[in-house]
Amino acid sequence: MTCVGCLLANHQAPTHLIYEDEHVSCILDIDPYNEGHVLILPKKHVRYFDDLDHQTSLSIMHAAGLLTKVLKELFKPDGITILQNGGKFDDLTHFHMHIIPRFEGQNFAEFFLENQEINSRGMDKLVNIQKKLLEEMKTS
Repeated sequence: MTCVGCLLANHQAPTHLIYEDEHVSCILDIDPYNEGHVLILPKKHVRYFDDLDHQTSLSIMHAAGLLTKVLKELFKPDGITILQNGGKFDDLTHFHMHIIPRFEGQNFAEFFLENQEINSRGMDKLVNIQKKLLEEMKTS
């Protein structure tokens, strides 16, 4: 069985890449909670948080810090939520961390409803957000 997370992290499936190093790829979530919702995925297959090697862990945290700075500058959110769903809640069966700009008054619990259909916000919108983020990354 092919791991979707591995395909995404290693550019073997279409993504909107924002940042990468030799250990991780950071891509826009295809069904974002808000504009700028990014996933950090290890390039090496890892399913669980406690299976991450030291260097990959460092790369994940470095990317999280960089992305948080850029998202705050570009989208001016009221806060940033960083989270990781493991076990049966890991829909990719591959470790991934969410970096999500958040705004006051949003009901974040709705984002986690099971069996909801993928939001049809459109690929064009993701392309535009990707362009904005890539430009902001150049100045950070």
